Amino acid sequence: MERGLSAQDQQFRQEMREFFTTQIPQEIRAKAHTGEELTKDDIATTHRLLHAAGMAVPAWPVEWGGKDWSNRQRYLWFDELQLAGVPAPLAFNANMIGPVLATFASEEMKARFLPPTAALDIWWCQGFSEPEAGSDLASLRTTAVRDGDEYVVNGQKTWTTLGQYADWIFALVRTDPAAPKPQQGISMLLIEMTSPGVTVRPIQLIDGGHEVNEVFFDNVRVPADNLVGEENHGWDYAKFLLGNERVGVAPVGWIKRKLADVKAHAAQVAEGEGTLLDDPLLAARIAELECDLAALELTVLRVAANSHHGKPDPASSILKLRGSQIQQDVLELMVDVAGPASLAWEPGDDTPDWARRSAPVYLNFRKASIYGGSNEVQRSVISSGILGLKG
Repeated sequence: MERGLSAQDQQFRQEMREFFTTQIPQEIRAKAHTGEELTKDDIATTHRLLHAAGMAVPAWPVEWGGKDWSNRQRYLWFDELQLAGVPAPLAFNANMIGPVLATFASEEMKARFLPPTAALDIWWCQGFSEPEAGSDLASLRTTAVRDGDEYVVNGQKTWTTLGQYADWIFALVRTDPAAPKPQQGISMLLIEMTSPGVTVRPIQLIDGGHEVNEVFFDNVRVPADNLVGEENHGWDYAKFLLGNERVGVAPVGWIKRKLADVKAHAAQVAEGEGTLLDDPLLAARIAELECDLAALELTVLRVAANSHHGKPDPASSILKLRGSQIQQDVLELMVDVAGPASLAWEPGDDTPDWARRSAPVYLNFRKASIYGGSNEVQRSVISSGILGLKG
Protein backbone atom coordinates (compact mmCIF):
# COMPACT_ATOMS: atom_id res chain seq x y z
CA MET A 1 0.00 0.00 0.00
CA GLU A 2 2.87 2.41 0.73
CA ARG A 3 4.11 2.09 -2.88
CA GLY A 4 0.81 3.56 -4.07
CA LEU A 5 1.13 6.72 -1.96
CA SER A 6 2.39 10.01 -3.31
CA ALA A 7 5.07 11.91 -1.42
CA GLN A 8 2.32 14.24 -0.18
CA ASP A 9 0.26 11.34 1.12
CA GLN A 10 3.27 9.76 2.79
CA GLN A 11 3.97 13.06 4.55
CA PHE A 12 0.31 13.27 5.59
CA ARG A 13 0.46 9.73 7.00
CA GLN A 14 3.56 10.60 9.00
CA GLU A 15 1.90 13.75 10.40
CA MET A 16 -1.11 11.72 11.49
CA ARG A 17 1.12 9.07 13.07
CA GLU A 18 3.11 11.66 15.01
CA PHE A 19 -0.02 13.38 16.30
CA PHE A 20 -1.78 10.21 17.40
CA THR A 21 1.24 8.75 19.15
CA THR A 22 2.25 11.94 20.96
CA GLN A 23 -0.94 13.88 21.66
CA ILE A 24 -3.36 11.14 22.76
CA PRO A 25 -2.61 9.78 26.28
CA GLN A 26 -0.74 6.49 26.19
CA GLU A 27 -2.86 4.99 28.97
CA ILE A 28 -6.02 5.45 26.90
CA ARG A 29 -4.39 4.01 23.78
CA ALA A 30 -3.15 1.01 25.77
CA LYS A 31 -6.66 0.26 27.09
CA ALA A 32 -8.16 0.53 23.61
CA HIS A 33 -5.47 -1.69 22.16
CA THR A 34 -5.95 -4.52 24.65
CA GLY A 35 -9.75 -4.39 24.44
CA GLU A 36 -10.24 -3.13 27.97
CA GLU A 37 -13.55 -1.32 28.43
CA LEU A 38 -13.10 2.42 28.01
CA THR A 39 -14.67 4.80 30.49
CA LYS A 40 -16.83 7.76 29.53
CA ASP A 41 -13.89 10.05 30.36
CA ASP A 42 -11.55 8.03 28.12
CA ILE A 43 -13.88 8.41 25.14
CA ALA A 44 -14.63 12.07 25.83
CA THR A 45 -10.97 12.98 26.36
CA THR A 46 -9.93 11.44 23.06
CA HIS A 47 -12.81 12.92 21.08
CA ARG A 48 -12.20 16.41 22.44
CA LEU A 49 -8.46 16.26 21.79
CA LEU A 50 -9.21 15.26 18.20
CA HIS A 51 -11.80 18.03 17.91
CA ALA A 52 -9.36 20.64 19.22
CA ALA A 53 -6.97 19.58 16.45
CA GLY A 54 -9.73 19.66 13.82
CA MET A 55 -9.69 15.88 13.40
CA ALA A 56 -12.92 14.70 15.02
CA VAL A 57 -15.27 15.02 12.01
CA PRO A 58 -13.07 15.26 8.91
CA ALA A 59 -15.75 13.85 6.58
CA TRP A 60 -18.28 16.58 7.46
CA PRO A 61 -18.77 19.68 5.30
CA VAL A 62 -15.99 22.17 5.96
CA GLU A 63 -18.41 24.82 7.22
CA TRP A 64 -19.41 22.50 10.06
CA GLY A 65 -15.93 21.42 11.11
CA GLY A 66 -14.91 19.03 8.36
CA LYS A 67 -11.58 18.94 6.55
CA ASP A 68 -10.97 19.50 2.87
CA TRP A 69 -9.13 16.19 2.65
CA SER A 70 -9.10 13.74 -0.22
CA ASN A 71 -10.76 10.36 0.27
CA ARG A 72 -7.29 8.83 0.45
CA GLN A 73 -6.27 11.24 3.21
CA ARG A 74 -9.41 10.40 5.18
CA TYR A 75 -8.50 6.75 4.87
CA LEU A 76 -4.92 7.42 6.03
CA TRP A 77 -6.24 9.42 9.00
CA PHE A 78 -8.45 6.52 10.06
CA ASP A 79 -5.80 3.88 9.40
CA GLU A 80 -3.15 5.67 11.47
CA LEU A 81 -5.67 6.38 14.22
CA GLN A 82 -6.36 2.66 14.53
CA LEU A 83 -2.72 1.63 14.22
CA ALA A 84 -1.89 3.95 17.12
CA GLY A 85 -4.66 2.42 19.25
CA VAL A 86 -6.57 5.71 19.42
CA PRO A 87 -10.30 5.36 20.16
CA ALA A 88 -12.21 6.74 17.19
CA PRO A 89 -14.37 9.86 17.61
CA LEU A 90 -17.73 8.88 19.05
CA ALA A 91 -19.40 7.15 16.10
CA PHE A 92 -22.94 8.23 16.99
CA ASN A 93 -21.83 11.86 16.67
CA ALA A 94 -19.19 11.75 13.94
CA ASN A 95 -20.41 9.02 11.56
CA MET A 96 -24.14 8.75 12.20
CA ILE A 97 -26.30 11.69 13.21
CA GLY A 98 -23.79 14.37 12.19
CA PRO A 99 -23.77 13.51 8.46
CA VAL A 100 -27.56 13.03 8.51
CA LEU A 101 -28.14 16.50 9.98
CA ALA A 102 -25.59 18.09 7.65
CA THR A 103 -27.41 16.58 4.65
CA PHE A 104 -31.11 16.64 5.54
CA ALA A 105 -31.75 19.01 8.46
CA SER A 106 -32.95 22.60 8.25
CA GLU A 107 -30.35 25.36 8.57
CA GLU A 108 -31.76 26.16 11.99
CA MET A 109 -31.36 22.56 13.15
CA LYS A 110 -27.84 22.39 11.75
CA ALA A 111 -26.82 25.52 13.62
CA ARG A 112 -28.42 24.23 16.80
CA PHE A 113 -26.97 20.72 16.82
CA LEU A 114 -23.90 20.36 14.59
CA PRO A 115 -21.34 22.45 16.55
CA PRO A 116 -22.05 20.74 19.91
CA THR A 117 -22.21 17.37 18.16
CA ALA A 118 -18.74 17.86 16.69
CA ALA A 119 -17.35 19.03 20.03
CA LEU A 120 -19.06 16.25 22.03
CA ASP A 121 -20.93 18.85 24.04
CA ILE A 122 -23.85 16.61 23.11
CA TRP A 123 -23.33 12.86 23.50
CA TRP A 124 -25.67 11.01 21.13
CA CYS A 125 -26.94 7.44 21.13
CA GLN A 126 -28.85 5.53 18.45
CA GLY A 127 -32.49 4.51 18.82
CA PHE A 128 -33.12 2.14 15.94
CA SER A 129 -33.36 -1.52 17.05
CA GLU A 130 -36.34 -2.83 19.02
CA PRO A 131 -37.09 -6.23 20.60
CA GLU A 132 -39.07 -7.26 17.50
CA ALA A 133 -37.27 -5.05 14.98
CA GLY A 134 -33.57 -5.72 14.59
CA SER A 135 -32.45 -6.74 11.12
CA ASP A 136 -36.06 -6.21 10.01
CA LEU A 137 -35.91 -2.60 11.10
CA ALA A 138 -38.97 -1.54 9.09
CA SER A 139 -41.17 -3.49 11.51
CA LEU A 140 -40.40 -1.07 14.37
CA ARG A 141 -43.37 -0.23 16.59
CA THR A 142 -42.33 2.79 18.66
CA THR A 143 -44.96 5.42 17.88
CA ALA A 144 -44.91 9.21 17.72
CA VAL A 145 -48.34 10.84 17.60
CA ARG A 146 -48.57 14.54 16.75
CA ASP A 147 -50.27 16.61 19.44
CA GLY A 148 -50.15 20.29 18.55
CA ASP A 149 -46.52 21.45 18.60
CA GLU A 150 -45.30 18.17 20.07
CA TYR A 151 -45.02 14.46 19.37
CA VAL A 152 -45.99 11.97 22.04
CA VAL A 153 -43.62 8.99 21.88
CA ASN A 154 -44.33 5.51 23.26
CA GLY A 155 -42.34 2.34 22.80
CA GLN A 156 -38.98 0.71 23.42
CA LYS A 157 -35.52 0.58 21.89
CA THR A 158 -32.89 -2.04 22.68
CA TRP A 159 -29.15 -2.66 22.25
CA THR A 160 -28.65 1.09 22.70
CA THR A 161 -24.88 1.31 22.88
CA LEU A 162 -23.52 3.71 25.53
CA GLY A 163 -27.03 5.03 26.13
CA GLN A 164 -26.16 5.34 29.82
CA TYR A 165 -23.88 8.27 28.92
CA ALA A 166 -26.04 9.93 26.27
CA ASP A 167 -27.58 13.40 26.41
CA TRP A 168 -29.76 12.86 23.33
CA ILE A 169 -31.01 9.95 21.22
CA PHE A 170 -31.82 10.02 17.50
CA ALA A 171 -34.75 7.66 17.19
CA LEU A 172 -36.76 6.11 14.40
CA VAL A 173 -40.47 6.29 15.23
CA ARG A 174 -43.67 5.35 13.45
CA THR A 175 -45.66 8.45 12.57
CA ASP A 176 -48.05 6.91 10.00
CA PRO A 177 -49.26 3.42 10.99
CA ALA A 178 -51.55 3.37 7.92
CA ALA A 179 -48.80 3.92 5.35
CA PRO A 180 -49.01 1.51 2.34
CA LYS A 181 -45.51 0.22 3.13
CA PRO A 182 -44.04 0.14 6.64
CA GLN A 183 -40.93 2.05 5.49
CA GLN A 184 -43.14 4.95 4.37
CA GLY A 185 -44.53 5.65 7.84
CA ILE A 186 -41.27 6.18 9.73
CA SER A 187 -39.77 9.48 10.92
CA MET A 188 -36.59 10.45 12.77
CA LEU A 189 -36.87 12.42 16.01
CA LEU A 190 -34.21 13.93 18.26
CA ILE A 191 -35.13 13.23 21.89
CA GLU A 192 -33.43 14.55 25.00
CA MET A 193 -32.62 11.69 27.37
CA THR A 194 -33.65 13.71 30.43
CA SER A 195 -37.21 14.11 29.08
CA PRO A 196 -39.92 12.89 31.48
CA GLY A 197 -40.91 9.35 30.57
CA VAL A 198 -37.49 8.22 29.26
CA THR A 199 -36.04 5.26 31.18
CA VAL A 200 -32.67 3.59 30.52
CA ARG A 201 -32.06 0.05 31.77
CA PRO A 202 -28.66 -1.69 31.39
CA ILE A 203 -28.06 -5.00 29.62
CA GLN A 204 -25.08 -6.96 30.93
CA LEU A 205 -23.12 -8.68 28.17
CA ILE A 206 -21.52 -12.12 28.21
CA ASP A 207 -18.08 -10.56 28.78
CA GLY A 208 -19.40 -8.87 31.92
CA GLY A 209 -19.41 -5.36 30.48
CA HIS A 210 -22.19 -2.78 30.47
CA GLU A 211 -22.08 -1.43 26.95
CA VAL A 212 -25.68 -1.63 25.76
CA ASN A 213 -29.08 -0.74 27.20
CA GLU A 214 -32.82 -0.82 26.81
CA VAL A 215 -34.54 2.56 26.45
CA PHE A 216 -38.25 2.97 27.23
CA PHE A 217 -40.50 5.85 26.15
CA ASP A 218 -43.68 6.39 28.19
CA ASN A 219 -45.72 9.31 26.83
CA VAL A 220 -42.55 11.28 26.16
CA ARG A 221 -43.33 14.72 24.76
CA VAL A 222 -40.93 15.88 22.06
CA PRO A 223 -41.06 19.33 20.40
CA ALA A 224 -42.11 19.04 16.76
CA ASP A 225 -39.06 21.18 15.90
CA ASN A 226 -36.95 18.11 16.76
CA LEU A 227 -38.17 16.29 13.65
CA VAL A 228 -35.29 15.65 11.23
CA GLY A 229 -36.19 16.64 7.68
CA GLU A 230 -39.70 15.68 6.66
CA GLU A 231 -42.25 13.55 8.46
CA ASN A 232 -42.44 9.95 7.20
CA HIS A 233 -39.07 10.22 5.43
CA GLY A 234 -37.07 8.71 8.28
CA TRP A 235 -36.38 5.51 6.37
CA ASP A 236 -34.41 7.46 3.76
CA TYR A 237 -32.32 9.10 6.48
CA ALA A 238 -31.77 5.74 8.20
CA LYS A 239 -30.48 4.16 4.98
CA PHE A 240 -28.12 7.09 4.49
CA LEU A 241 -26.90 6.80 8.09
CA LEU A 242 -26.32 3.04 7.85
CA GLY A 243 -24.42 3.48 4.60
CA ASN A 244 -22.05 5.92 6.29
CA GLU A 245 -21.69 3.57 9.24
CA ARG A 246 -20.73 0.69 6.94
CA VAL A 247 -18.05 2.72 5.17
CA GLY A 248 -16.28 3.17 8.52
CA VAL A 249 -17.06 -0.25 9.93
CA ALA A 250 -14.16 -2.10 8.24
CA PRO A 251 -11.41 -1.46 10.80
CA VAL A 252 -8.37 -2.21 8.63
CA GLY A 253 -5.82 -0.52 10.89
CA TRP A 254 -7.30 -2.16 14.00
CA ILE A 255 -7.14 -5.60 12.37
CA LYS A 256 -3.56 -4.99 11.23
CA ARG A 257 -2.53 -4.28 14.79
CA LYS A 258 -4.41 -7.27 16.22
CA LEU A 259 -2.89 -9.59 13.62
CA ALA A 260 0.58 -8.27 14.48
CA ASP A 261 -0.23 -9.02 18.14
CA VAL A 262 -1.22 -12.58 17.24
CA LYS A 263 2.14 -13.13 15.56
CA ALA A 264 4.06 -11.56 18.44
CA HIS A 265 2.27 -13.65 21.07
CA ALA A 266 2.57 -16.86 19.03
CA ALA A 267 6.32 -16.26 18.81
CA GLN A 268 6.49 -16.41 22.63
CA VAL A 269 4.43 -19.58 23.12
CA ALA A 270 6.69 -22.65 23.27
CA GLU A 271 5.72 -25.48 20.93
CA GLY A 272 7.96 -28.52 20.49
CA GLU A 273 11.48 -27.35 19.76
CA GLY A 274 10.34 -23.91 18.63
CA THR A 275 7.37 -21.63 19.09
CA LEU A 276 3.76 -21.70 18.03
CA LEU A 277 4.62 -19.31 15.21
CA ASP A 278 6.68 -22.10 13.63
CA ASP A 279 3.61 -24.32 13.32
CA PRO A 280 2.80 -24.58 9.57
CA LEU A 281 -0.96 -24.66 10.11
CA LEU A 282 -0.89 -21.49 12.19
CA ALA A 283 1.45 -19.84 9.67
CA ALA A 284 -1.01 -20.72 6.90
CA ARG A 285 -3.93 -19.19 8.82
CA ILE A 286 -1.94 -16.00 9.38
CA ALA A 287 -0.93 -15.79 5.72
CA GLU A 288 -4.51 -16.25 4.58
CA LEU A 289 -5.71 -13.51 6.92
CA GLU A 290 -2.97 -11.16 5.70
CA CYS A 291 -4.10 -11.72 2.10
CA ASP A 292 -7.76 -11.18 3.05
CA LEU A 293 -6.82 -8.00 4.88
CA ALA A 294 -4.87 -6.63 1.91
CA ALA A 295 -7.89 -7.24 -0.34
CA LEU A 296 -10.16 -5.54 2.19
CA GLU A 297 -7.88 -2.50 2.35
CA LEU A 298 -7.95 -2.11 -1.42
CA THR A 299 -11.74 -2.37 -1.36
CA VAL A 300 -11.97 0.28 1.35
CA LEU A 301 -9.96 2.66 -0.82
CA ARG A 302 -12.10 1.88 -3.86
CA VAL A 303 -15.36 2.45 -1.97
CA ALA A 304 -14.07 5.71 -0.49
CA ALA A 305 -13.09 6.92 -3.95
CA ASN A 306 -16.60 6.22 -5.28
CA SER A 307 -18.43 7.98 -2.43
CA HIS A 308 -19.54 11.42 -3.56
CA HIS A 309 -21.35 14.42 -2.06
CA GLY A 310 -21.59 12.73 1.34
CA LYS A 311 -23.38 9.71 -0.14
CA PRO A 312 -21.63 6.38 0.46
CA ASP A 313 -21.03 3.90 -2.34
CA PRO A 314 -23.55 1.01 -2.15
CA ALA A 315 -20.53 -1.32 -2.11
CA SER A 316 -20.09 -0.28 1.53
CA SER A 317 -22.13 -3.42 2.28
CA ILE A 318 -19.10 -5.43 1.14
CA LEU A 319 -16.95 -3.60 3.68
CA LYS A 320 -19.42 -4.37 6.44
CA LEU A 321 -19.56 -8.05 5.50
CA ARG A 322 -15.88 -8.76 4.96
CA GLY A 323 -14.63 -6.37 7.64
CA SER A 324 -16.65 -8.05 10.38
CA GLN A 325 -15.72 -11.54 9.14
CA ILE A 326 -11.97 -10.85 9.09
CA GLN A 327 -12.15 -9.04 12.43
CA GLN A 328 -13.82 -12.04 14.04
CA ASP A 329 -11.39 -14.48 12.39
CA VAL A 330 -8.39 -12.61 13.81
CA LEU A 331 -9.89 -12.53 17.30
CA GLU A 332 -10.68 -16.24 17.09
CA LEU A 333 -7.07 -16.89 16.14
CA MET A 334 -5.96 -14.87 19.18
CA VAL A 335 -8.02 -17.17 21.43
CA ASP A 336 -6.48 -20.22 19.76
CA VAL A 337 -2.98 -18.88 20.37
CA ALA A 338 -3.85 -18.21 24.03
CA GLY A 339 -5.16 -21.76 24.38
CA PRO A 340 -6.32 -22.72 27.91
CA ALA A 341 -5.01 -19.40 29.22
CA SER A 342 -7.93 -17.70 27.44
CA LEU A 343 -10.25 -19.23 30.06
CA ALA A 344 -8.67 -17.24 32.91
CA TRP A 345 -10.76 -14.08 32.73
CA GLU A 346 -10.18 -12.80 36.25
CA PRO A 347 -6.82 -11.45 37.50
CA GLY A 348 -5.00 -13.27 40.24
CA ASP A 349 -2.53 -15.66 38.61
CA ASP A 350 0.38 -15.49 36.18
CA THR A 351 -1.77 -15.54 33.05
CA PRO A 352 -0.65 -12.77 30.66
CA ASP A 353 -3.12 -9.94 30.26
CA TRP A 354 -3.40 -10.46 26.50
CA ALA A 355 -4.41 -14.10 26.99
CA ARG A 356 -6.88 -13.20 29.75
CA ARG A 357 -8.52 -10.58 27.53
CA SER A 358 -8.61 -12.72 24.38
CA ALA A 359 -11.85 -14.60 25.11
CA PRO A 360 -13.89 -11.62 26.42
CA VAL A 361 -12.83 -9.51 23.42
CA TYR A 362 -13.65 -12.37 21.03
CA LEU A 363 -17.09 -12.79 22.60
CA ASN A 364 -17.78 -9.04 22.58
CA PHE A 365 -17.00 -8.74 18.88
CA ARG A 366 -19.48 -11.40 17.86
CA LYS A 367 -21.67 -8.28 17.63
CA ALA A 368 -19.68 -7.08 14.60
CA SER A 369 -21.68 -9.30 12.25
CA ILE A 370 -24.94 -7.77 13.55
CA TYR A 371 -24.51 -4.01 14.05
CA GLY A 372 -24.68 -1.72 11.03
CA GLY A 373 -27.04 -4.22 9.41
CA SER A 374 -26.55 -7.94 9.94
CA ASN A 375 -24.30 -9.87 7.56
CA GLU A 376 -27.32 -11.80 6.28
CA VAL A 377 -28.95 -8.51 5.29
CA GLN A 378 -25.72 -7.33 3.65
CA ARG A 379 -25.62 -10.45 1.48
CA SER A 380 -29.13 -9.63 0.26
CA VAL A 381 -28.11 -6.01 -0.43
CA ILE A 382 -25.05 -7.17 -2.37
CA SER A 383 -26.97 -9.74 -4.41
CA SER A 384 -29.81 -7.40 -5.39
CA GLY A 385 -28.42 -3.88 -5.18
CA ILE A 386 -24.91 -4.50 -6.51
CA LEU A 387 -25.02 -7.72 -8.56
CA GLY A 388 -28.57 -7.19 -9.80
CA LEU A 389 -29.68 -10.72 -8.94
CA LYS A 390 -33.35 -11.50 -8.51
CA GLY A 391 -34.55 -13.52 -5.51
